Amino acid sequence: MLPLGEKVVVVADRFEQHLPIGEYGYIIAYDRNADNAFDYVVRVPRANRNFLVPGSDIELEDVLLKEEVERIEREALIDYALATRNESLFRQLMQGEEQDEASEEEEPQSLSPEDFIRQVNLRAWI
Repeated sequence: MLPLGEKVVVVADRFEQHLPIGEYGYIIAYDRNADNAFDYVVRVPRANRNFLVPGSDIELEDVLLKEEVERIEREALIDYALATRNESLFRQLMQGEEQDEASEEEEPQSLSPEDFIRQVNLRAWI
């Protein structure tokens, strides 16, 4: 359960209540009724209303900011790898860490610079 007074963002509207998706709100109460599908009462200052929402319709602001930072960081690293023609960094970013560990056990395939650029252009086109 999220603590009272926590700043959250409305990320979904599962029960189609016309929630202001993308707006900030604050948890002001818990809905403890066992017969109810809603978990929290959220105050959205911009809408000047309180909403009953399930836990899946809201997300902590900190979590969303961390996800956005990770996405931007990954995109910046991909741009850097392409600009510097760093093939190993590019492969690591595109294949992920799980596959990178598996490929360390196998013999790495060496590509010529032309083949590497051709592969980068193919992935950029897709």
